[in-house]
Amino acid sequence: MRSEILNKLQKIEAKHQIKIIYAVESGSRGWGFASQDSDYDVRFLYLHPVEWYLSIETKPDLIEEPINNLLDISGWDLKKALLLFRKSNPPLLEWLHSPIIYAEAYSTAKQLRTLETAYFAPVPTVYHYLHIAKNKIAEIQLTEHVKLKKYFYILRPLLACKWIIKYQTMPPMEFEHLLNAADLNLELITEIQQLLAKKIAGQEVDLEPKNDLLADFFNSEIESYQNYLKINHQTKTPDYQALNQLFQATLKEVWK
Repeated sequence: MRSEILNKLQKIEAKHQIKIIYAVESGSRGWGFASQDSDYDVRFLYLHPVEWYLSIETKPDLIEEPINNLLDISGWDLKKALLLFRKSNPPLLEWLHSPIIYAEAYSTAKQLRTLETAYFAPVPTVYHYLHIAKNKIAEIQLTEHVKLKKYFYILRPLLACKWIIKYQTMPPMEFEHLLNAADLNLELITEIQQLLAKKIAGQEVDLEPKNDLLADFFNSEIESYQNYLKINHQTKTPDYQALNQLFQATLKEVWK
């Protein structure tokens, strides 16, 4: 599958006359809890030739390929990505720490990781993950049985919030790292690990009866993070200078 993904990325480069500077796995395979039939969620950053940016036109900054049962692939123009990086965009920051990298031919991603400390903002990132968790909880509220994957689509953002508040850094992408750092009680850890084993061994549509232990954990975590956000506020106002320099340097690196 890796060869197929790399071939697809090459075709995208030729079709759009771009250079892909970074490409990773962004979904459940990167998170570490893919099922047997999980698809591949590939995300990439790309750069047009210099002349493309020397225009007053508003131009597309996103490339999306048709989604099929196996592959979901899309990418952001580097300029768009850098504007979002300045705002501490969580999906982009996750991509920079994906354990599955398909392409990293240039130094851009490495330089962004170096700049991350200066641009990472804990409060809006907690907002982001808390919003995801609350939406997913709402989806299972009235059901008797829950798709296994939905439990992990709730657990992962809640554990990400826990990491951010504790360490004030971007959380790791892998679910296992988040779980190991969470300091949960043994009963809860055992329950999560058992569900994780089922998730990995099963199919995307596998169902599980509602779990009261997890429901109680979700409620207590939601309340805790909402209280955190009541007394903590965004304070960073990072400038553009370092990112402008990185954009210009990348243009020179990629297009010589």
